[in-house]
Amino acid sequence: QVQLVESGGGLVQAGGSLRLSCTAASGRTFSSYVMGWFRQAPGKEREFVAAIRWSGGNTYYADSVKGRFTISRDNAKNTVYLQMNSLKPEDTDIYYCAADRRLSAILGQADVGSWGQGTQVTVSS
Repeated sequence: QVQLVESGGGLVQAGGSLRLSCTAASGRTFSSYVMGWFRQAPGKEREFVAAIRWSGGNTYYADSVKGRFTISRDNAKNTVYLQMNSLKPEDTDIYYCAADRRLSAILGQADVGSWGQGTQVTVSS
């Protein structure tokens, strides 16, 4: 298991930007994990946002965030990032990072190995 700690959430106006970070407390074999970002509002189902493979060469995005959000990773820092631009009120959610050795687990939200604690993102109109 890898322990994940998130930061970077906050309150911004529509059209603004935020950069979320997710750092592994244990960096052993961090580069071997597929990393993902998800979001969930109270009373709603968790939804997939973005994912990145261990090499950083392949990224995946939900249609709702394509062109606005960018996922990246710095394996030397044991950290994955989510750069969020052109934020909309509907992006307001708690954002969670996740790690698993299997891309299918991240994309399918099935049996994900590790989750961050969540960070609140609020976009005002």
